[in-house]
Amino acid sequence: MVKTNDILALNQEATGFDLTTYLKQRQQVIEAELDRSLPIGKPEKIYESMRYSLLAGGKRLRPILCLASCELIGGTLEMALPAACALEMIHTMSLIHDDLPAMDNDDYRRGKLTNHKVFGDDIAILAGDGLLAYAFEYVATQTRNVPPQQILEVVARLGRTVGAAGLVGGQVLDLESEGRTDITTDILTFIHTHKTGALLETSVLAGAILAGASPEDRERLSRYAQRIGLAFQIVDDILDITATQEELGKTAGKDVRAQKATYPSLWGLEASQTQAQQLVDAAVAELAAYGSLADPLRAIARFITTRKH
Repeated sequence: MVKTNDILALNQEATGFDLTTYLKQRQQVIEAELDRSLPIGKPEKIYESMRYSLLAGGKRLRPILCLASCELIGGTLEMALPAACALEMIHTMSLIHDDLPAMDNDDYRRGKLTNHKVFGDDIAILAGDGLLAYAFEYVATQTRNVPPQQILEVVARLGRTVGAAGLVGGQVLDLESEGRTDITTDILTFIHTHKTGALLETSVLAGAILAGASPEDRERLSRYAQRIGLAFQIVDDILDITATQEELGKTAGKDVRAQKATYPSLWGLEASQTQAQQLVDAAVAELAAYGSLADPLRAIARFITTRKH
């Protein structure tokens, strides 16, 4: 793959849009809001555990997508920030639970010891539960200057995304597929459309819904999000093979050791890279109607196939 910094520089030269600066600014806004959103309460241990993972860094891709789509449709950062934080709370919950011994049994996440390694399995499970519940509360009570019907729609969409029809269902099938040799591309795509793609799609659509997006806007953004979601997972599968633990911030090569079907195992590395790029190109094409307003979403899509962690 081409170096990420080279791609970012070429993108800026071609469009005048500086993704590096954009991501840094948005990450600062999100980090400050996440920190403010979850002060230490009693019992302190559960709040410390929740904050340990929630504030552990990361790309903050999901909340940034939420903010970008809201602004694309004409909304403001303030309208979308609570939903953006809720999306990161839900994502963090999924990582805490995914790392547990009963799931993927990982020791590192975002370059730090996983939650259960620091606080124990019991507190880690409860921290994930706490973050999931608080995500819904935060959207419902903190969203301002948005019609109640649009807030309700976002809350309902979050529920479906994280449940058996979304993330949970994908995780179940992912666990059941370990060690099997009969996993097809269709099955693998179903797993990742639900386990990874569903939350990315909701991240994009939540911001748009809060800003009052039309049905046509929602359809375009949904197709955009579905394509970048699948591309994101293909690149994750590639990085599990090609990147180091230091680059990933988590254990490298664990998919191979767990005998999981991945896109590279089915297609090979080169074909997987080609497919990810084709998905990103198709996603970017969905944004043609928005002109320069969609530069953040275009740049994020291209960044997905060039990232190293």
